[in-house]
Amino acid sequence: MGTTFQKTIRTAGLIGKYHSPEVAASLPPLADFLRERGVRVLVEEGLAGSAKVSGGETASYEAMGRQADVAVVLGGDGTMLYAARRLAGFGVPLAGVNQGRLGFMTDIARDDMIAGIADLLAGKFTAEPRLLLAGEIWRDGARLGGSLAFNEVVVNKGDLGRMIEMQVEVDGEFVYLLRADGMIVATPTGSTAYALSANGPILHPGVAGIAIVPLCPHALSNRPISIADGSRVDITLISTHDGRVHFDGQERFDVRAGDRVRIARSPLSVTLLHPPGYSYYAMLREKLHWSEPPKR
Repeated sequence: MGTTFQKTIRTAGLIGKYHSPEVAASLPPLADFLRERGVRVLVEEGLAGSAKVSGGETASYEAMGRQADVAVVLGGDGTMLYAARRLAGFGVPLAGVNQGRLGFMTDIARDDMIAGIADLLAGKFTAEPRLLLAGEIWRDGARLGGSLAFNEVVVNKGDLGRMIEMQVEVDGEFVYLLRADGMIVATPTGSTAYALSANGPILHPGVAGIAIVPLCPHALSNRPISIADGSRVDITLISTHDGRVHFDGQERFDVRAGDRVRIARSPLSVTLLHPPGYSYYAMLREKLHWSEPPKR
């Protein structure tokens, strides 16, 4: 899966979780290793403010997007999600060093960081494109706002302790009225995130699809469904209670009755870089503990 990434890396961007002792400890040796091999190092400005690196240049996400041949992300999946959304418009491929708990998207183990980056510089990594979703909120014919999502767009009840009601359409065709805690619209990447905890399907990254997963539906017949990645999903809030729209759990908008959330595949994409020997199924076995005998 994926194609060999053999681009000559002259400039590398370093992105990491802020105020993380693990990231602060990993950053200097990584920057030193890159510079010793003639690679220019750009350190994301927020990270530079919380972790000291000698010899690295401070750069905004925009500057990094314009100049970097690759971005190395130190952290967990949340850090990777944020970096992916910020750099999506620039086409910078991302390699992740796992400093978090699960690490579905950060493939390089912290203890193998230097060896992994050496393989990256040697052209031994593979590149895999992943789709993004673009979501918009509309009210009375006017666009209120929107954002990108690498994992999922979630429409939910916000702070309410009760269900909300939504009308769901795909490509302009009525699907159903849903009374539930909310709805998740997930990419294949996001199918192993929030959608999985809501009993959604796991979609292989090579599947050109989008998962629609109800959150605690009132009717047990409202099951998750996978649709084509070229489809458009419209979710109209018809409840008398307000709701909320979340993009990857990192950006949110408040919505009210009559508002429409329109979700479709973005023309932008994210490229993840995987080390030698990477296997999607092996990753699932490791993270989801498949094949392990039950504990007694």
